[in-house]
Amino acid sequence: MARRARVVIIGAGTAGLTALAEARRWTEDVLLIQHGPYGTTCARVGCMPSKALLAVAHGRRALRHLEAAGLRGVEGAEVDHAALMGHVRAHRDRLSAGPARQAQGLGERSLYGRPRFIDPHTLELDGERIEAEATIIATGTEPVVPEPWRALGDRVATSETFFERTHLGRRAAVVGLGPIGVELGQGLAELGVEVHAFQRGERVAGLSDPVVNDALLDALRGEMAVTTGATVELEDAGAAGVRVRAGEAAVEVDWVLAALGRRPSLDGLGLDALPGALDGSGAPALDPQTLRLGDLPIFLAGDVSGQRPLMHEAADEGRLAAYHALHAAPEPLERRTPLGIVFTAPQAARVGLGWRELPEDGWVQGSADFGRQSRAQLEGRNEGRLHLYADAGSGRLLGAEMATPDGEHLAHLLAWSIQRGATLDELLEMPYYHPCTEEGLRTAVQSARKQLGPRRPQPDLPRRPGGAPG
Repeated sequence: MARRARVVIIGAGTAGLTALAEARRWTEDVLLIQHGPYGTTCARVGCMPSKALLAVAHGRRALRHLEAAGLRGVEGAEVDHAALMGHVRAHRDRLSAGPARQAQGLGERSLYGRPRFIDPHTLELDGERIEAEATIIATGTEPVVPEPWRALGDRVATSETFFERTHLGRRAAVVGLGPIGVELGQGLAELGVEVHAFQRGERVAGLSDPVVNDALLDALRGEMAVTTGATVELEDAGAAGVRVRAGEAAVEVDWVLAALGRRPSLDGLGLDALPGALDGSGAPALDPQTLRLGDLPIFLAGDVSGQRPLMHEAADEGRLAAYHALHAAPEPLERRTPLGIVFTAPQAARVGLGWRELPEDGWVQGSADFGRQSRAQLEGRNEGRLHLYADAGSGRLLGAEMATPDGEHLAHLLAWSIQRGATLDELLEMPYYHPCTEEGLRTAVQSARKQLGPRRPQPDLPRRPGGAPG
């Protein structure tokens, strides 16, 4: 006899575990199937171990400011690679343990293996059939590595293998400057590794605003060699390591970090045998509002959906998929304001509409140069730009891109403001303490409002409740 469940969730990462929690609000008739190591991508090979490394790397970078300010003997601090990577792994293992315990705590409702669809309601796992009213696929993604590069063995690392290293080497190359590449590349450089970084396009860290992008590139080039517009080939250099070719230029390094992006982990699930699961190009026929595949009782959640590959978005998609899987006519749900942060120095972020997503006209831009921002100057962090975008008619905030000190905090303030429909005037009514980097946000808001026409007659202070100022 086949095993039966109201909902089957494939994948025990952030999206899968959040889908599990949401589904269990309505029913205990849920099965969880995991294939591969337990622990979320974020905790195991992503945002958490990388931040442990960057805390040390950015701290070492700050020693230059301290040395210049008169604190002697700090800039030459040596890095014990083995101890550092052990420290990173200890944090990783602690943070990965919680999600693993959560999945394994389900007892017989937690299964292990790679299932395959026989039909839209039936899965096969190790010879056993599982019948489900609905299935949520939350299998995540895997790094992209060109096949010829695999022959170089452990001289080519990905984010899946990087944190297992015990030595960072003297020379490294980073190929791909998305969020993973810029964070780990700059971190390696700050730790004293000679880094050569390559990006196929001109934009890095997910930025699309050319001025903000150039500001981040300027900061990165202060730490490492960066080549954009590069098509890279790798060659075995024998005892010398790896030869990296980009056009006519070549450099030899000890090892390479391949940060070329990630692809959905859908192989072997049998979706190609389900009518309506894939579109004409062979990609999942996904409804972005419900996360449903066509008209099938199958949903995609988290990074595997290809929508917004970030941990907090994966959690939201897990909730969304489970909610739709269990309700025939659910209440419509909105997604949160898009928010993406890259933990470089300065920190890069995109909030709401990015520059490339703005309409052709009908918007204004505000700007702040953090090279001249007072608090950033006092702390030796004065670099970067903030651009925010607002509707030219209403003054309502639309989005922002930045590469600034404390960008993670500025980005949150802006995301909350966008989600609440705030205008430039309303942002200028808010308090700004001196001296703080948030004053740079006020500078950008003032810059945008100047483009809207005459200023309002009253000062930038809140109105009394109930009407005009008294």
